[in-house]
Amino acid sequence: MRKFLSFLIVFLVIENLQAQQAPKLVVYVTIDQLRGDYLDYFYHFFGERGFKRLINEGAVYQNIKFEFSNINQANAFATLFTGSNPCDHGITSDKIYEFDRDREFSPFFDADYLGNFTRENYSPKKLLASTIGDELKIASRGTSEVFSIAPDAECAIIAAGHAANAAFWIDNYTGKWATTTYYKGIPWYVDRYNNSNESITVRMNDMTWKPTLPVDQYTVFPYVLDKSAFNHVFRANSVDAYPRIKSSPFGNKEVNRLVFRFLDYADFGKRSNPDMLAITYYAGNYFDKMDKEYSLEIQDLYIQLDKDIEQLLDSLDAKVGLKNTLVVMSGAGYFKNEEVFPEGIQLAGGEFFPQRCTSLLNMFLMNIHGQKNWIKGYYNNQIYLNHKTIEDEKLDLATFQKLAASLVAQLSGVARVITDQELRSGIWNNEMADFYRGTHYIGRGDLIISLQPGWRINTEKPGTKIKNTRNNTVQTPLIFMGAGIKPQRIYREIKATEVAPTITHLLRIRPPNACKDIPLYEILHY
Repeated sequence: MRKFLSFLIVFLVIENLQAQQAPKLVVYVTIDQLRGDYLDYFYHFFGERGFKRLINEGAVYQNIKFEFSNINQANAFATLFTGSNPCDHGITSDKIYEFDRDREFSPFFDADYLGNFTRENYSPKKLLASTIGDELKIASRGTSEVFSIAPDAECAIIAAGHAANAAFWIDNYTGKWATTTYYKGIPWYVDRYNNSNESITVRMNDMTWKPTLPVDQYTVFPYVLDKSAFNHVFRANSVDAYPRIKSSPFGNKEVNRLVFRFLDYADFGKRSNPDMLAITYYAGNYFDKMDKEYSLEIQDLYIQLDKDIEQLLDSLDAKVGLKNTLVVMSGAGYFKNEEVFPEGIQLAGGEFFPQRCTSLLNMFLMNIHGQKNWIKGYYNNQIYLNHKTIEDEKLDLATFQKLAASLVAQLSGVARVITDQELRSGIWNNEMADFYRGTHYIGRGDLIISLQPGWRINTEKPGTKIKNTRNNTVQTPLIFMGAGIKPQRIYREIKATEVAPTITHLLRIRPPNACKDIPLYEILHY
């Protein structure tokens, strides 16, 4: 009897130790513009082995909260993968504007590096914090394999970080799987795929997006006016051909095609140290339907994405085993759409004119300090002052910013305004905390503005649509599955900065270097 009890104790201890071992592979699936409410709405369309499998077999958090406003693709991804906010990781927006040259460009533009299968020049150098993959590379002394695959360059580069083997995205002009010469570990099978008859550039002319189900079954949104079957035809030589593909189900299927080649050839899970694969899918509006929030296309996109996730999970189970794989799935906390009001509809609010605002502000400042050009311009809800002129006139910058802010705060539609110097000095309260977290002192404007709900930005440029400003929260779920994770539903809201330290905890490595949060309690004690 004693021998049996001793054997049982040893067996249970060994089983517990095995359950606590680090996974052999981490697969972080980020679904750009995923909406948790849509997962609820479309649930009855899903099969049992896609979204439902993740929800039923994983630890599910109902919502991730981002602690800053103006969430976009770049700053959301950077926050999830670094465990820090834009004030620390430095990525505040999808684009940067240079007033002196009058040009807008990606925050990851880097002329020092050429592109492979792209004309674009990119590197992750503007990302100022380490990522999950970076810390895995450091801990394993470079032996872990870290790759990212995404439709867009920004997502791919952020998810890969600085130390990854490579990051791949679909080039907007060639349709090939592109990367940058910053990364040195480009596998042979990616080149082979790009140059084969299987590449999307060869198959594209045979692609047509039609409804998966009979049209009368798309009943989730009662607001759809045009219930005729859509028929989107793709041609390689058409304008915006590949951005259109990337916003359709074919973009997610193309992601899976490359993912499956990595699972076939990369030997994931066979090394002594864990590997990491970051995957990005798309769940936003179709390129030509950005102003159609309630459409048949978005319903069909979710139905097909469910099948893509099913194929991914089945492939992971077959190649590595889900017991050896930590699967993490999250959204990105935002949903991009262009809101158009029907004719005759009038809501509270109005139009904010940035050019008129800066002109009025410049006249106000000239009346006080003389006939000079005091303003550089307006971009991304921020006003940039002319620092050279202020320095030449020997004026105090902080005082000058406060003077400018005093006028802007009185303009119609302005809800809040704060100065760069106030954020730098810490003279702000909790009401302004999102301004601090969502901006970085490098490249930040002198005045940061928030508009009242319902106010739209009118740039007064011909052919440019008036953008409606909305600050609605998008429900963004987080799911941990596989690698011994206990299935459970957690209904408390968590912070986006808690995701990265939880993953690194499960990998038994330190969190990214700008991360200040601890792992999620429920996963820490699974």
